[in-house]
Amino acid sequence: MITVNSKLNGLNLFFNKLQKEIGGTLNTVAGENILTVNNKVGNGTIRSISLEDGISLLEFNINAKKDLQISIDSNAGSHINFVYCSKGKVSHSFDKKESVNTIETFQTSIISNVVSQKNTINLFEGVETNTTIISVNTAVKKGNVSSINATLKDAFITNKTEDYIYLGSYNLKIAENIKQLRAIDNEGIVKALLTKGIVNLILALEIEQHKKDLTNPEITSSSLTKSEMELIKELTDYVNNYPDMDHRVNVLTRKIGLTAAKVQEGFKLMHGLTVCEYVRTVRLKRSEELIVNTDLSISEIVYSLGFSSRSYFSKKFREMFNCSPSNYKKKNRLAVSA
Repeated sequence: MITVNSKLNGLNLFFNKLQKEIGGTLNTVAGENILTVNNKVGNGTIRSISLEDGISLLEFNINAKKDLQISIDSNAGSHINFVYCSKGKVSHSFDKKESVNTIETFQTSIISNVVSQKNTINLFEGVETNTTIISVNTAVKKGNVSSINATLKDAFITNKTEDYIYLGSYNLKIAENIKQLRAIDNEGIVKALLTKGIVNLILALEIEQHKKDLTNPEITSSSLTKSEMELIKELTDYVNNYPDMDHRVNVLTRKIGLTAAKVQEGFKLMHGLTVCEYVRTVRLKRSEELIVNTDLSISEIVYSLGFSSRSYFSKKFREMFNCSPSNYKKKNRLAVSA
């Protein structure tokens, strides 16, 4: 067991303390800290991003070689933490003497420091963990943010006399958004805007899941098991990476060994779309990239992505982008030459 217990305020100072305790290489640039570890403690990264409006992001993407206990300062009566584990599991406690709660893969959770000033996160030896913590400081008051933060505080802190933890249902949509968050490779203002947008979307999904759970406590969000959800996520990655392959439902069911009903349920949960709708959406987005970035003809793009009919492709492309593929290609070429 390795314990990192910091009384320091601020993410930069916290990461300096973290590096001293567990080693690794620390890079700090433009409000972002990345600690890369490859030693006897574990392999992976721990990252933080400070955003506007009192929001910060903390990510653990690490395979611990020893149990790792990390204590994080949090002001009582103001901070709300939205914790989501997209791989593996973590546990949380407000204090070492209090009960410990485990957050499983794909599980939503909301944690409010009502009286305590510390959150302790436990990473388990031999468990590869991808965990995201979005922290909202409700004490920040600025324009519309003041109203939003006040609403969050009323929901998760006000009139509570004990620290609050909500362990909710499983949510696959959040996992997909976290994957997009980690895939951002832009810099500067573009990265900041993309990050803020996705973080706000994740917050909305967490709050929406909490509301659904309270409204229908007897109804689980899905009949899928955790392992089945992991298979749906793998299938989604496969479709994204190989949009040109045969993605008929019967083919996909054979690939992961689930029934057609479960595959459809999984895609509805994660994407709000049927398998056919999702595959078509992925192919259309990919076709737009090919139109902009390559010299392929429309016909070549159509058949390279598995569409059987150019007319069908053109119809669906127009529905998504409000423009025919050929006109879209012309407009982009004019924009480049201007």
